[in-house]
Amino acid sequence: MKKRVSRFGLVAAAATAVLAGQALAADKVKVGVIVSLSGPSAVLGQQARNGFELAVKDLGGKLGGLPAEVTVVDDELKPDVAVTRVKGLLERDQVDFVVGPIFSNVLMAIVKPVTDAKTFLISPNAGPSVLAGKNCSPYFFVTSYQNDQVHQILGKVAQDRGYKRVYLLAPNYQAGKDSMAGFKRDFKGEIVAESYVPLNTLDFQSELANIAAQQPDAIFTFMPGGMGVNLVRQYRQAGLTIPVLSAFTVDESTLPAQKDAAVGLFGGSNWAPNLDTPQNKAFVAEYEKAYNEVPGSYAFQAYDAALLIDSAVKSVKGDLADKDALRAALMKADFKSLRGDFKFSANGYPVQDFYLTKVAKRPDGKFQTEIVEKVFDDYADPYVKDCALTN
Repeated sequence: MKKRVSRFGLVAAAATAVLAGQALAADKVKVGVIVSLSGPSAVLGQQARNGFELAVKDLGGKLGGLPAEVTVVDDELKPDVAVTRVKGLLERDQVDFVVGPIFSNVLMAIVKPVTDAKTFLISPNAGPSVLAGKNCSPYFFVTSYQNDQVHQILGKVAQDRGYKRVYLLAPNYQAGKDSMAGFKRDFKGEIVAESYVPLNTLDFQSELANIAAQQPDAIFTFMPGGMGVNLVRQYRQAGLTIPVLSAFTVDESTLPAQKDAAVGLFGGSNWAPNLDTPQNKAFVAEYEKAYNEVPGSYAFQAYDAALLIDSAVKSVKGDLADKDALRAALMKADFKSLRGDFKFSANGYPVQDFYLTKVAKRPDGKFQTEIVEKVFDDYADPYVKDCALTN
């Protein structure tokens, strides 16, 4: 699927010319957005696409002062499809930047073709550990987090709250494995079970029966998109009251379907819609007006990805051919993030704050996550020590 965002008045083609030995500024910028737009997890990709497009609109249809063209493709949450689609963005559309994807298994499939082409890949969600250490790349940046970190929030909270026995449940792919590792980094109690289910599992009856039999002090789970919707509904239907600590299982992408069943459940995040800054308040209000839904982390992180590209293109005065200068400009992260504090570690992953959140029902009847407390301050991921790149 390919979509040109002509409604923003954007123009086609991005090029960098060299004339008489002097680099000239490109006259346009091309960005390829590759996210999941079909299947049970489509809402995640839709939020990321919407967040990026909203930022471009707010920037007057330009990035770094240059007219922008955004081409959106659906990876279908299939790594082989993603490789074909991203090669189209690189070879046919000749994009200057690739933004995406949502899922780590898709990212692991596309990272090599994109970075081998010396094109900058900016992930607005997936942040696997395997790309944060010795496999870090000068062409890879993340505007979200390193996968482990969000889950580590819940491990620390479980430890601080004195939970002795915790049941862990996640999908069986890279981000699921990172979630388990992140939770266990600060939790020192007993892991009752580490239960992995196939990606896109929608029936959790056997896992919930096992949890009921084990009677842990708490459940930790990472179940994004449709998986999270079904898990929360089935958890309530099973009559369980065991505390749930989750990441991406209850968030703005799943809450419209979970509704009251999710109220009171905890999550971990680098942001929430009620983060009290003028810039964030304006973003949330504009997003709700434009799309009639509460934005989630997928949307704000994609919005920030556009701001990052805007700042870098502006810094190099549109000279997209000078990759070293462009990378240095990206590393500066010279923009005001919706989350507040933000900078990059040498591996291209953020240094930022992290929060415990809780699902609430707003007076207008909509649902959102809200900040309970800050858990980590200016926290860099632990894998950066193995990255040979320098800032």
